[in-house]
This record gives sequence, C-alpha cells and structure tokens, in this order.
Amino acid sequence: MTTGSHAAENDPRNQDVLIYVNGEMVPRKDAKISVFDSGFLMGDGIWESARLHNGVLVFIDDHLKRLFKGAKALAMDLEYNAEDFKQMLYQTVKANGMHDHVHLRMMVTRGEKTTPYQSPAATKPGTTVVIIPEYKTPSNRKKNQGVKLFTAHVRRGYPDIQDHKINSHSKHNCIQACIQAIAAGADEALMLDPHGFVATCNSTHFFIVVNGEVWTSTGDFCLGGITRGKIIDLCGDLNIPIRQKNFSLFDVYSADEVFITGTFAGVTPVVSVDGRDIGQSDNYRVMKSLQQAYSDLIAAEVKKQSQS
Repeated sequence: MTTGSHAAENDPRNQDVLIYVNGEMVPRKDAKISVFDSGFLMGDGIWESARLHNGVLVFIDDHLKRLFKGAKALAMDLEYNAEDFKQMLYQTVKANGMHDHVHLRMMVTRGEKTTPYQSPAATKPGTTVVIIPEYKTPSNRKKNQGVKLFTAHVRRGYPDIQDHKINSHSKHNCIQACIQAIAAGADEALMLDPHGFVATCNSTHFFIVVNGEVWTSTGDFCLGGITRGKIIDLCGDLNIPIRQKNFSLFDVYSADEVFITGTFAGVTPVVSVDGRDIGQSDNYRVMKSLQQAYSDLIAAEVKKQSQS
C-alpha cells in the first residue's frame, strides 16, 4: 500500500529472507509456485497480513478468524487449523531471525489446477500456502505529517458482484482505484459505494472527525478491518462518540480531521482529499488520542502474549 511508504524494497536484509512455501523455507530469489496454481490462474485465494512487534504477531487470532471466514465463504478446505497457521507464521520469523518491525503476508490458494479452468473440481488435492516476511517500517513523515487521498471513479460494488468481506486475491477494482490515485499524485484512493457514499480506501479504512464525533462508513462495502474494529472499540473506551453511517464527500471536504487505518501503518492522518486541504495534522486532537491509544493497545497485546 502506498500509505505505508516504507523502504522494504530498499532494505538489504529483505533480499536474503526465507519465504515459506508449502512447508519449506526457500530463499527469496528461489521462491516459486506452479503456473497452474489457482491463485495465479484465477485469483482463487485468500490472504492475511500480520505485524511482528517485539517477537509477537499482534492480533493474530483476529486475522486468522477472518481468514477462516473467507475460506468458508469460498468453500475452500484449508486443511490446517488456526494453530497450524500460527505456527507457520512463527516458524517463518524464527527461521529469519526476525523480532521487530516485520510485516508478513500469508497467502492461501485452493491449490494447483489440473487445467486452466474455473471450477474448483479441476484442482488437485492440497492448498498452497506462502508466507512472505519483510522488514518494514511505516514512514515517520507520513505518520506525522499526513497523506493525500484522491477519490477514484471505481466504486466498491454490491456483494452479489464481489463481496468485499472476503479478503481474496481478486483485487482488480482496488488496483484500478490505486492507479488513479497515483496518477493524480495522491498516496491512496478513496472509494465510494454504489450510492455515492464514502465506503473505504483501496487498501486502508477511512474515518473523519466532525464536531468531536468520529464517523466511518456503515461497513457494508468494505473488508471487516481488524484495525478498523480496534479503533471503533477504542472510541468507546475513550468516550469519543463513534458513528458508523452513510456520509458523502461534502462531509469529507468539510471535516475537522481525517485519518485512515491499516494493519501495517496503524493510524495515519489525511491532510488532503482531492486537492482540498483538510487541516494540519498537528491539530488533529481526536486522531492523535486514538493514535496513542492504539499504540498502547499494541503494547498491551505484546505484553499479554509474551506472558502467556
């Protein structure tokens, strides 16, 4: 995601990482799957990301629950249980000697096809599991000074066309939105729902602050974000009014504060939408309180898991 604006590709340590491929730890340059894999041929797969903080995969149980929900919706037999996947992830970071500032992408596909055909019946037994670990650190500049968004013409569609609750490999509409945003000189795309209300961003979740209230979309047209859910809960803990509702670009352009959330970047201020200045991130009082509360929540999660 552009918002993370990290130096992962420039971190020399990432050139030598070991990639988990179906039970084997493979050097990055040698990591491969079959051209007949369902994920490659059809986009028939699901994925999750995770962050490693001080040796702990933060909120990993929440991520794995979402993975299994997606698999069930796609009638995909994962073969493994949640504890198995958790061990795969920890095995990967252990093999790489990783401890902190690490982002992992775990991809699970239906498996290798017998022929290039959509039907799941044309698939050999056995899912494909790949885990890519990388050293990644969110940009301090964007974390503090904020990012720019551009509203794409590409919409988040109805769930009977593509259900955005499934974290699938098929992300074409999000990629199209991202392309538009980059062409417009922005960091991320803001996406509307079929009715013209704000839905989410192409790879993050979207929030605004209006008169001390935090607003986010109904959630009907976006992924069930883990970080999004934590922020909603934290608003309750901090006695900050939180509304999950329909709102338009009018409300965005006139908002007091705007911010986005994601597994990698956490809570990040937005200072411009469609070329319209929202405000200075230094003045984002509500966002900063949530940013700190989320950081404290991660620290508590690390401590809890470290002691268990």
